[in-house]
Amino acid sequence: MSVREIRLFGDPVLVSRADEVTAFDAKLGHLVDDMLETMDAAGGVGLAANQVGVLQRVFVYDCDDRRGELINPRWEPVGDETEVDDEGCLSIPGINAATERFLRVRATGQDRTGTPVTLEAEGLLARCIQHETDHLDGVLFLKRLQPEARKAAMRELRSADWFLAGK
Repeated sequence: MSVREIRLFGDPVLVSRADEVTAFDAKLGHLVDDMLETMDAAGGVGLAANQVGVLQRVFVYDCDDRRGELINPRWEPVGDETEVDDEGCLSIPGINAATERFLRVRATGQDRTGTPVTLEAEGLLARCIQHETDHLDGVLFLKRLQPEARKAAMRELRSADWFLAGK
């Protein structure tokens, strides 16, 4: 296992849709292990494969006492209830903003061996599933913000040391 570099805002891979996984092999297992180690090292609760430069529909999570991976994820809301809470992203360090998400979701996909998985989640894990699946669709959480909040987040982002260092 190894810690991989997390791609930062501005990297085209972050706004690219990831491809479906078709091979459930040792290479996929190594990717999942590396992603879990990378997420842990960064102090995150979720990480999508494109955040480490791999355009495959894979994300890992560790929140609400649940840890694992979801391959080829699909989710649907359970009910109409939403919540607005601060959300951040390992690919946009230091930027947090109030983001509306469904409170409860049901996610389906597979684990690293191809075994079907269904997750019922609420709260932080539900938010994580929605956030990481957005990543796999090439959507950053900034797109989910209300216009004024997005403008404020972008102003803050443009003055961040990590962003300026990349210019």
